Amino acid sequence: MNGRPAAPDEGPELPEFPFPGSSHRGPAPLFARLRAERPVVRVAWRGGGHAWLVTRHEDVIRVLDDPRFSRAASYAPEAPRFDGLFQAPPGMIISLDPPDHTRLRALAEQAFSTERVEGMRPRVREVAGRLLDELEKSGPGPADLVAGFAAPLAMTVICELLGVPEADRDRFHAWVRQFADVSAPPEQAAEGGEKLGAYIAGLVAAKQAEPADDVLSALIGARLGTGTDVDEGPGAGRDPDTGARTNTDADAQDGSPGARPGGGDRLGFDELVGLGFTLLGAGFDSSAGQIGNFAATLLARHRDVWRRLGEHPEEIPVAVEELLRTVNLNGNDTSGLPRIATEDVAVGGVVIPAGEAVFLAFPSANRDAAVFPDPDRADFGRADNPHLAFGHGIHRCLGAPLARLELTVALEELTRRFPGARLAVPEHELIWRAGDVNHNLLALPVELPRSTA
Repeated sequence: MNGRPAAPDEGPELPEFPFPGSSHRGPAPLFARLRAERPVVRVAWRGGGHAWLVTRHEDVIRVLDDPRFSRAASYAPEAPRFDGLFQAPPGMIISLDPPDHTRLRALAEQAFSTERVEGMRPRVREVAGRLLDELEKSGPGPADLVAGFAAPLAMTVICELLGVPEADRDRFHAWVRQFADVSAPPEQAAEGGEKLGAYIAGLVAAKQAEPADDVLSALIGARLGTGTDVDEGPGAGRDPDTGARTNTDADAQDGSPGARPGGGDRLGFDELVGLGFTLLGAGFDSSAGQIGNFAATLLARHRDVWRRLGEHPEEIPVAVEELLRTVNLNGNDTSGLPRIATEDVAVGGVVIPAGEAVFLAFPSANRDAAVFPDPDRADFGRADNPHLAFGHGIHRCLGAPLARLELTVALEELTRRFPGARLAVPEHELIWRAGDVNHNLLALPVELPRSTA
């Protein structure tokens, strides 16, 4: 800590954060002014406390690349706390810093190879087609694309990845919803998290005893080889005198819940549970939410694009990237994952003091005119699109390739089969889940005529 004071935060008083006016259509309007005038600003958190908010693309990347902004430090007893904020449990991959994160990521990436994800495409398409068949046979009246398509598609894919039996998926879904509701009493979300954790622990133990062809089994078998590029940091996972690893293969394979959390060349039991937990929550909730959000966005404001994509499916991958940039998944305009400055750090002309929390406004960064010409316009042919929907750097979303696959296949099937689809209610009558981490639709009633209208 160098003792420099924070630069004064001049300007009119801001409303408490999260700011009002955010929706799936974009971040709160105030962000445009902040990017131009106060790109790094100290805000009061609704419910008490303060944090720094970073709003420009360049500065967000700067923070993500700087190891002095720590995710792990946000779990320290003295770290700032924010009421109503979903905070991932400690020890999960999104909660760690290097070298712990680096090792865990290197192991987890083995189970998410390009070949494995791409190999899932036929199955994702098969599930999407079956769900749309069922919607088409459901009789007259609007179809609900959330309950009948987006949610079951994302749930089926992630559960098959993890090897969750079909009979368990309904209660799994209920636990995820309970865990993601930040407006409910904390004990309710904790109960959902405990049930999920206990179930995944049982699943890990079963896969250790009898591996199958799924990602969880692949994670169990993942191992760091001598050529694996892992920056462990000084002395990480090694005896300080001999330099030998402090966690043997036997330690890493110990399947008991009390096993050490890892540190060797394989994942420990608790690490496997944490990864399963992470993949389920992110892989289901975010993917299901954005499938619905993308469909609602196109049908409400870009029906011409919907029709064109049905005729030109080769354009869908580029359109998906623009939808990722412009459709705001984040319920409070940030990832909801604070970082703590471990020393005084200058960002955007402001010195953020050591010990203070920093939130990164990804949706705002994705509207930065310095990076995206005409940033508030959805340009479905935008070639250069370095959006931050999946983050950046060491914490870039591990499941991004799978999410892109699901979103692409979902739009391919929807636009091909139902070129004349239209919302069954005005956009302003759509109902959103209150209190969720993400902007998630409660329902998406849509007319699905096969022929164009």
